Amino acid sequence: MSDTFRTISDSSEGEYKEKGSKFISFAIPAKTTEDVKNEIEKHKRKFYDARHICYAYVLGAKHDTWRAVDDGEPSGTAGKPILGQINSHSLTNTLIIVVRYFGGVLLGTGGLTTAYKEAARDALQNSIIIEEIIHSIITIKFEYTLMNNVMRIVKEYNARIISQNYENDCEMCIEIRELHTEHFTSKLIKIDGVHLVKNPEQMNNE
Repeated sequence: MSDTFRTISDSSEGEYKEKGSKFISFAIPAKTTEDVKNEIEKHKRKFYDARHICYAYVLGAKHDTWRAVDDGEPSGTAGKPILGQINSHSLTNTLIIVVRYFGGVLLGTGGLTTAYKEAARDALQNSIIIEEIIHSIITIKFEYTLMNNVMRIVKEYNARIISQNYENDCEMCIEIRELHTEHFTSKLIKIDGVHLVKNPEQMNNE
């Protein structure tokens, strides 16, 4: 079972021209829908005079959040081919925006589909694709007397301590590679007095 995913490391640009129309593309790392919203608003302000600003994105380690937007182009001619390029490269946490300046000649649905596809492809060809590791976030609750036992297992699996609280009973929030989570938690729950809470959110390396 893989606990990695592919994404892009930094923003990159591309371009495609057809019959006077200019398609400027941007491939942008994005982890949340808020990131996407901010990037779309920024590009709409910058390219306020463009005819269309179309985009698509895929988010999440399991590629489970996505959207494709045509922004006034005929249905399926812009967002879908942009999304297709993200998927064909098996990417996630990736937003592609394509800004179109109309050149005065209609391209037809086939021409539009090709143009948005090629513009998105060009931006990705100029990007650096990387592989990131999926992590689980787990909260460990235990009595202070169990500290040495818990820390021995935390160190054994190279888990990273995100936060810790020792005011009353101990509470430690840790990040561990998803691939190791099952074995890690099975060892901890064998210690009498240790309680675990697995955060449903997953985290990847910065």
